[in-house]
Amino acid sequence: MAQESLNPEEVVLGEEIGNVRLITLNRPRQLNVISSRVVALLAQYLEKWEKEDEAKLVIFKGNGRAFSAGGDLKMFYEHKADDTCLEVVYRMYWLCNHIHTYKKTTVALVHGIVMGGGGAMVAPSKFSVVTENAVFAMPEVAVGLHTDCSFSFILPRLPGYLGEFLALTGSRLKGKEIVAAGLATHFVPSDKLSELEKKLLSLSSGEDSTVRATIEEFSLDATPDEKSILNKLPTIDRCFCAESIEEIIKSLEEETSKEGNEWMVSIINTLKRSSPTSLKITLRSIREGRKQNLAECMKKEFRLTMNILRSVISGDCYEGMRAHIEKVNSPKWDPPNLEQVSSEKIDQVFKPFSAELELQIPSDESSRWDGKYENTAYNKN
Repeated sequence: MAQESLNPEEVVLGEEIGNVRLITLNRPRQLNVISSRVVALLAQYLEKWEKEDEAKLVIFKGNGRAFSAGGDLKMFYEHKADDTCLEVVYRMYWLCNHIHTYKKTTVALVHGIVMGGGGAMVAPSKFSVVTENAVFAMPEVAVGLHTDCSFSFILPRLPGYLGEFLALTGSRLKGKEIVAAGLATHFVPSDKLSELEKKLLSLSSGEDSTVRATIEEFSLDATPDEKSILNKLPTIDRCFCAESIEEIIKSLEEETSKEGNEWMVSIINTLKRSSPTSLKITLRSIREGRKQNLAECMKKEFRLTMNILRSVISGDCYEGMRAHIEKVNSPKWDPPNLEQVSSEKIDQVFKPFSAELELQIPSDESSRWDGKYENTAYNKN
């Protein structure tokens, strides 16, 4: 798509500038949340450019004060009585796999909020640049969902049990912390980001060394300050290595009596406010992800999301979405406590689907872009 033919109202802008391809998420008033249209356009651009010899480098960025705040909860909530929005689930998970395995060099430029599925374009990128205004979080359990979009693969590979901590608490990492945690590669001050983007757009090569050298002209040390939660990793590891949510909370409560652990009180309160069902699903998914490859994680997450949105064992996701949309802080979870969420119930949402209903991730290079939604049993058109 030539630059001059762009529709400025489109939700994703795709520009071809020399040997560089630029994707701009363009729903600034909605914090660039991910809708069906966003996913469809991303897939079209990425497939087209991966096949083009002229395309050497792909850049992701967001318009406005956010990179992307994740999935469009309002879209899902408004269609809770039917399956019409579930196609975006299939498309997004299929796309996540392709972003992880993309054949061209990718760079994400993050200047603001990056949450949930928005992180699926950042953490897997070969290079991901954050500024002091960047804020990363996985807040799904607070709205009755689970940590998804490939993060059951990404989070277990962070240091220690930081992944469990981020997934279960929705805690935020800012700026340099995102790099220090391993979720981005470089820290660049916000007043240098436009200059960096301009220089990246002028490149004729997507070679790692060239792109890295360009970014490092602008990047600074990413050591977090002494108050960072990342300096609490030994304590986080002691608590979040526990086998169950109940044991994690008990361990945290025991640690609060120790000097310097006052910060844990808000963490405990956050866990107790979140959906009990979502907490148990998420912990199991992250733990399984420690031993699963990317494809296994993607297929598992797809099953979980489809079952959650279909309220197979609980309607918590729609209650959480309602509370989020209406800006109320007291969702009524069902069941309301951890004790009533049985392992048998959790087992239900992890069960594999029949072969034709699984996420169809390509198995080899010859079928690289196969498995599209249009060719699956989910397409009813």
